[in-house]
Amino acid sequence: MDTHTINTADNPPSQPEEETPWLTAREQRMWRAHLEVAKLLEYQLSRELQPHNLAINDYEILVVLSEAPDRRMRMTDLATATLQSKSRLSHQITRMENAGLVLRQECPGDRRGLYAHLTEQGWETMQRVAPDHVRSVRAHFIDRFTPEQLDAMFDALAPIADHLRGLRGRG
Repeated sequence: MDTHTINTADNPPSQPEEETPWLTAREQRMWRAHLEVAKLLEYQLSRELQPHNLAINDYEILVVLSEAPDRRMRMTDLATATLQSKSRLSHQITRMENAGLVLRQECPGDRRGLYAHLTEQGWETMQRVAPDHVRSVRAHFIDRFTPEQLDAMFDALAPIADHLRGLRGRG
């Protein structure tokens, strides 16, 4: 349950109730449906990546690196692109290095900078797993919408993504 959007007499809000723009029943229904879909979809996609010995975050890193020039990216840029802290990304890259999927490489001219580089094994893994993952995304998300609903969903979500990227300084 999302405790940030409920109003109960037992748990008074930090500001006076008349100043809090509580969600209407309609807004609450949509917000909770969004949270549930996001969590359930990530759970299902993660389950379907398990036979490939990948977590959803591993797959995301493979995708981002596969689309980057020379299949490599500065670690700081990769952390930003995948919405991970530098520390968490570093641990994940270590696991992926141990699996032979990526390599860390020094950045020429920047002693502290590092690249994450997709290995040939990582590229082959991406090519092998991508068709299954795309089928999963299609089956559990895309195909649940009509073409008109897809357009409406994009039109509704794009400004929110733009807003949130702007708050992160990436607008």
